[in-house]
Amino acid sequence: MPRRLWLAGAVVAVLALVVGGVVWLRRGEQSSFAWAVAHAPAGTQRASWTDWAAVRRHEGAGLSSRSSAADLHHFLSRSFDDDLSSTSALVQSAPTLQQRFGFSPADADWELFSQSDQGAVVMVHLPAAVLDAVPGRLRALGYQEPSDPGGVWSGGSDLVARISPDLTPELSYLAIDTQDSVILASDTSAFLTVALDAVGGRGARVSGLGAVVADAGEPLSSAVYSGDYACAALAMAHAGASDQAAARRLLAAAGEVNPYSAFAMSDEPDGSVRVALEFDGSETARTNADTRAVLARGPAPGQGGTFGERFTVDSVTAHGSLVVMRLAPRRGAYVLSDLSTGPVLFATC
Repeated sequence: MPRRLWLAGAVVAVLALVVGGVVWLRRGEQSSFAWAVAHAPAGTQRASWTDWAAVRRHEGAGLSSRSSAADLHHFLSRSFDDDLSSTSALVQSAPTLQQRFGFSPADADWELFSQSDQGAVVMVHLPAAVLDAVPGRLRALGYQEPSDPGGVWSGGSDLVARISPDLTPELSYLAIDTQDSVILASDTSAFLTVALDAVGGRGARVSGLGAVVADAGEPLSSAVYSGDYACAALAMAHAGASDQAAARRLLAAAGEVNPYSAFAMSDEPDGSVRVALEFDGSETARTNADTRAVLARGPAPGQGGTFGERFTVDSVTAHGSLVVMRLAPRRGAYVLSDLSTGPVLFATC
């Protein structure tokens, strides 16, 4: 499965999370997705969400911490083929996590991978019974236990490499937040402490992503970008000269395109892909809704072919300062992962 396992690094919430028939509510009516993103560290430029419980339901996978490596691999292969796991940072590490750490996509509720210029952190929500068993596993693996139960378990890159070459470096340092039932992991102890402080309310949290995250509702997976990050990651400058020229012609014909302050693209439970772009006001949003509705039905320079080969457009509408696109993927199309690499449709600056 190497083709798109870490396209979350390139890709470009839930009123209730149902886990085993139990509805898990997060502080009032805030969704798990919204809660997770809102508790990411300040400076987060992209946030990659995977609702593992929902993905397991979608795939009909009755997994647990006792499931075999073969069953886990089968589930991950299916979710990959359905473009539902490209946002995860843990897929390649999953078999080792299952066997050695005592948690994995087989029993995790959800995962959020947050990245910024300062560092990256994976936050995974686990059922309480699963989380309770993790400290013993970490001790057995050789992680250095913190004096404070809520502190950082220190492993480092050498320990991670000894455990398994398949483990992501993000598992070098871990921390357990029993109050929120999450485990956090990062490749540096310093940034993990920053993330812990953000979750616990002792440190600054991300801002500016709330509107596009709220619009997504309860996605199975989602890629969220800040405007500044999208400006670089989704720029047509990454394409060849002929594609850039084609993009300029398309933009000139379609109309005005403005920068946006936040972006979210989400795989929804009904099978659609929902895109939200936040602009500086309702007038700009209306202008961009018209322009991007035209672009969404045309060629896809920088990627090849047309957008119509990837999806049909159900609607492109302006809601206040948001432009919301509802797309219906064609069979076999990887809309979430493929459309995150800089197509003209999402040109921002």
